[in-house]
Amino acid sequence: MLSLSLPEAILAFFAPTLIFVLLLALHIVLPAWRVTGYVRDETSNELLKYRLNGLVVFVIAVLVWWFEIGGIPRDWLFRATFYSIAGSSVLAVVLTAILVSAKQSAEKGTSIWAGRVLNKSYFEHLDFKMYLYIFGGTVLALNALSGAAYHWELYGSNSNIGLFLYAGMWLFFVTDYFCFERVQLYTYDIIHERLGFKLIWGCLTVYPYLYVIPLWGLTHYPAPEFKGSIAILAQGGPLLLFLFGWVLSRGSNLQKYTFKRWPERKFLGVMKPEAIASGDRLILCSGFWGVSRHVNYLGEFLIALAMALVLGHFLSFWIWIYPIFIVGLFVHRQRTDDIFCAEKYGNAWDEYCKRTPYRIIPGIY
Repeated sequence: MLSLSLPEAILAFFAPTLIFVLLLALHIVLPAWRVTGYVRDETSNELLKYRLNGLVVFVIAVLVWWFEIGGIPRDWLFRATFYSIAGSSVLAVVLTAILVSAKQSAEKGTSIWAGRVLNKSYFEHLDFKMYLYIFGGTVLALNALSGAAYHWELYGSNSNIGLFLYAGMWLFFVTDYFCFERVQLYTYDIIHERLGFKLIWGCLTVYPYLYVIPLWGLTHYPAPEFKGSIAILAQGGPLLLFLFGWVLSRGSNLQKYTFKRWPERKFLGVMKPEAIASGDRLILCSGFWGVSRHVNYLGEFLIALAMALVLGHFLSFWIWIYPIFIVGLFVHRQRTDDIFCAEKYGNAWDEYCKRTPYRIIPGIY
């Protein structure tokens, strides 16, 4: 992955910037769904408006990769990984310097790292934070697909099917995100995360590259020696676990999205919403959100676990990097979010915690 010629290494370094510009151009030029979000402008207090077309941008990017438009081989992005990580990190520093200006008054508890403003919008309803997720998700999927192509070049018919399933899971994960892009407007990242180096670097470097780290080692391994029913279980089991995790994650986020837009509506026509009132605010406490206070995090952990298991090489540390990261990320985020909610909802949050005592995993944590 480091054996590139000097011209290729230079191109690899600037590849994230080139992709960033091209995807941004597509995002601006292509037709978009114009919607009103949940977050309010910090100065005018008006609900922010967005233009959403991430799915169209993503599909075009995948087609460009598949047909090798521009003469770039399908496995090139994976081979260029280390140079691209350096380039995307430099791009994150530059964008932070531009977007998080020292002239902006820093509120208590904010910084260049954490961010000083919640959102930045340009042109007509172009939200920069939402675009960062278009970039991050698209490049993540392309990196996973490129890793699968690299593995095929090495092993051909002896390739690890689980590795292709791993790349396919990421393709599904990102496609699903873009299909429900509007739901993202009602999630923690958009509501609470400020636009600082942590978020910018996270979307430009961590999101696209961290989750494909298992492929760095496992693309050089042939298929594990599973036979008969064991092979079916080794691949079918993780697929079922992945789907169950997806149901928890997507279902809980959709239920909360439905509740925030239509508080009286039954989710999927069967889950009657129950809520605890805190002034004019409501805490959803039924359905998925009666199972645990962050059941969506449980869903994403199960997805991560399924992705690790489907790779098949259970004794390799490479496969466990993603699940370990997810546990650390969501335990920290859960505690941060609980502190914020306790301040926001007061006694109503205490009542919700008594009613739903488990933070993430029912019966355990």
